[in-house]
Amino acid sequence: MALSGKLIGYVDVSKDSDVFHEFFRHDPRKMIAITPDRVHDCELLEGERGAVGSIISWQYTHEGKKKVAKNIIESVNEKNHMIVFKVVGGELVDELYKRFTIIFHVEPKGDKQVAAWTFEFERPDTSVPYPISLMDYICNLTKDLDAHHITK
Repeated sequence: MALSGKLIGYVDVSKDSDVFHEFFRHDPRKMIAITPDRVHDCELLEGERGAVGSIISWQYTHEGKKKVAKNIIESVNEKNHMIVFKVVGGELVDELYKRFTIIFHVEPKGDKQVAAWTFEFERPDTSVPYPISLMDYICNLTKDLDAHHITK
């Protein structure tokens, strides 16, 4: 029996979808300078930065521990500024989950913008928790990036 799950987080942001789409797809290395306590490196391992099929290795600190996640850009929707990352290596899939996908997009909410993060995952058994602290981490990272752009 599969223990599939989905977790969605929303963050009100002051900037439009283009800013965040650029960060997470084309220029993620800027995050290292903005949030060095959270993101330490973002290395392109294969393909062209931002292209579907490219593989990226992220080094970050979560819950006080340095971690690695290797992601492949599975799909991109330019119109909706959506990026789908499939996690193919690192602690998330090597030690915890059978499958883990991260979907990011920014959507209008009235006269504001909302960054939406969706985690789709499969747990091997009930002892593996829902990735709530990881969602908190990514939402707080988004807030930090947005705050940086408010001051610029």
